[in-house]
Amino acid sequence: MDFAQFHHLFLVYVAYVIAVASPGPSNMAIMGAAMHQGRAHGVAVALGVLTGSFCWACLAAAGISTVLTRYAEALIVMKIAGGLYLLFLAWKSAKSAMSEESAAVSDAVPASRFASYRRGVLLHLTNPKAILGWGAIMTLGLKPDAPAHTLFAIIGGCAVLGFIVFVGYALLFSTAAMANGYRKARRVIEGTLALVFGYAGLRLLLSKP
Repeated sequence: MDFAQFHHLFLVYVAYVIAVASPGPSNMAIMGAAMHQGRAHGVAVALGVLTGSFCWACLAAAGISTVLTRYAEALIVMKIAGGLYLLFLAWKSAKSAMSEESAAVSDAVPASRFASYRRGVLLHLTNPKAILGWGAIMTLGLKPDAPAHTLFAIIGGCAVLGFIVFVGYALLFSTAAMANGYRKARRVIEGTLALVFGYAGLRLLLSKP
């Protein structure tokens, strides 16, 4: 691998880390699950988000992102689905924020870790901006003269970085200190989650195709 190829990969990795580490619905969901439901559920949501991201990466590599940008109808359907799902999460968080602690816990804790994992997958798969972001990453990293293994280096490297970031959030926010902090500020945290999910959902629904 020459310097130019290494430089392109380095830019891809930096761009990906900045994107996935920035505060957003996915990371807020991981943090909320880790603090409220414990480490296992936080990690499950994180792995679900990572799975969704990997799916979009594979579709972007197959050129689906280019196809979607040409068919506004497909993006509109995805935007509506994603926006409604985010609003549903906002409603659940708002309901938890307005409920007593015992009621909130019994209502908000998923029946299984798989439910948390599924939540993470759905949260990322219903975000059309994810595949467009991956399309930008592929464009940044895949140059006309790039060798065949560059694609695997992009997806594999980003998968490792995504695992570190997402699971890292889950582990950090599932510590005893964070759990105690959640119990003391549960309503504030759940209210913040409701605002974040609600804003993201409305922004997605109202954004132009």
